[in-house]
Amino acid sequence: MSVLTTSNGNPVDDNQNSITAGQYGPILLQDFHLIDKLSHFDRERIPERVVHAKGAGAHGYFEVTHDISKFSKAKFLNRVGKRTPLFTRFSTVGGEKGSADTARDPRGFAVKFYTEEGKWDMVGNNTPIFFIRDPIKFPDFIHTQKRNPQTNCGDPDAFWDFISLVPETLHQVTILFSNRGTPDGFRHMHGFSSHTLKLVNEAGESFFAKWHFLTDQGVKNLKAHEAGRLASEDPDYATRDLFNAIAKGDFPSWSVHIQLMPIKDAATYRWNPFDVTKVWPHKDYPLQPVGKMVLNRNPDNYFAEVEQAAFSPSHLVPGIEASTDRMLQGRLFSYPDTHRHRLGTNYQQIPINAPYNARVVNQQRDGPMAINGNGGAAPNYEPNSFGGAHQSSVKSTYSTFEINALGARHVIQLSDEDFVQPGNLYRLLSAEEKDDLISNMAGHLKNAKKFIQERQLGHIKRADKEWGARLEAKLKALQSKA
Repeated sequence: MSVLTTSNGNPVDDNQNSITAGQYGPILLQDFHLIDKLSHFDRERIPERVVHAKGAGAHGYFEVTHDISKFSKAKFLNRVGKRTPLFTRFSTVGGEKGSADTARDPRGFAVKFYTEEGKWDMVGNNTPIFFIRDPIKFPDFIHTQKRNPQTNCGDPDAFWDFISLVPETLHQVTILFSNRGTPDGFRHMHGFSSHTLKLVNEAGESFFAKWHFLTDQGVKNLKAHEAGRLASEDPDYATRDLFNAIAKGDFPSWSVHIQLMPIKDAATYRWNPFDVTKVWPHKDYPLQPVGKMVLNRNPDNYFAEVEQAAFSPSHLVPGIEASTDRMLQGRLFSYPDTHRHRLGTNYQQIPINAPYNARVVNQQRDGPMAINGNGGAAPNYEPNSFGGAHQSSVKSTYSTFEINALGARHVIQLSDEDFVQPGNLYRLLSAEEKDDLISNMAGHLKNAKKFIQERQLGHIKRADKEWGARLEAKLKALQSKA
């Protein structure tokens, strides 16, 4: 058995009694172990994530099963059978850390690939789309998911007021209030990049791509009453399910695919391929297999490995690049910015975030928690004449693209096209799934003010008249019973 020590390594002789002036006297300030213990305890909690606060994670690997090197020069994709270690975090989005795993909410699906060229973070959700398409709306949208600033309670008026005033949200809202809005744990849901990314090959040719992680366990969702029961009986249901499955050797896996769009198609495709409120129908751009993700090891310490995990879509590797998707562009800045606030400027030195399969050499120095030697005696500037790190000068690291446009606040006008995909999704549902969608949506929308209900009904009728009429009738029936 090891001996307990202070933070500076001194053996602790007594962990039960403080140093006092006499049996009943005051505590002495010289009791370093007491002061050290209490002051660390006072600072144990780091700020909660603004979104994705509640989550679970696991280690595993990605294995290439199909050669896509003609589309991407990323080294971790260059050989069938090649394995790359990874860490995956699943999460709810809007709730606090103490919220239930079964809440009606999208689920975060973030994967950190530790490649030999640095980390690639695939930061997505369990839905192929998102609520909004411009990051300037994101703080406002998230505020409607949080507590009312006066009552500190959830606010259906705020939620539906924003949703009905920003009808581009309808596609994601349809998924949210279907049974897909309450997945049966993290193992039984798909994951998506949602955003369009760009793949670049060795010849410098580019392709637009969307990533799909399809669960090999099969998709399973919860009915509203089941999700409610579990929220009461086992609010950590999904976290426990993932941990227990891995602990007993039932390793969950996902088959990884991509959709590829030739660059030339982007200008003429029916929908803006960079609008994250839209999908690319598979009949237009079929799924192409890439590999397999397997989760086979639980974290040893939740705080160190899950709570401190920091993902960002700006953590890219050669061969995978960002597109001009507005929401993605905003996230490229926002994610590292929040990590620096929450974890500190050296968040990438924390072991779970360190790109340990690649050697990091840069001129970043100092700051809180600089624990990697701080660059030693090497120069902290570049270029330099003293043998320090220098730029690679590799011409093809990033692809080039042409920009010839006016800088302005360009409006993406709402049109009938924004209601086509939500309507198509509704019509794809089975009769039972339609019943559940309408029941779930009416059960929440009934709590909003009448004028907000009517505004939202107008959008739904625009997507599908039957859907709108059924939802309107359900709301009237619920209100007549109230």
